[in-house]
Amino acid sequence: MVHPATKVTVIAEQLLEDAIIKLINESGATGYTTVKGRGKGQHGLHGGKGRTLVDAFSIVKIEFVMKDRDKAIEVAEKLSEKLFVQQSGIIYLSTVEILRPTRF
Repeated sequence: MVHPATKVTVIAEQLLEDAIIKLINESGATGYTTVKGRGKGQHGLHGGKGRTLVDAFSIVKIEFVMKDRDKAIEVAEKLSEKLFVQQSGIIYLSTVEILRPTRF
């Protein structure tokens, strides 16, 4: 049986990774996944092999899932307000279905 949940995806410069993870952990989320990334956005090209002089300016995608949608929105808003006032980054939420709700 599947259960509804909300996945929060954060894409930001790697230098923000520790601060993002700290807020996720403080939020009560049971875990997260990080993936190094590369791409192009308003601020130009990011990452990729040999494209970034300083690793901290590479991008990272961090995702976590919460059963409580209101709590997921609250965490996303907190991340946005605390970390993305002067730094670039995006946050988006997706409705997902999970199989083991006790894990979230």
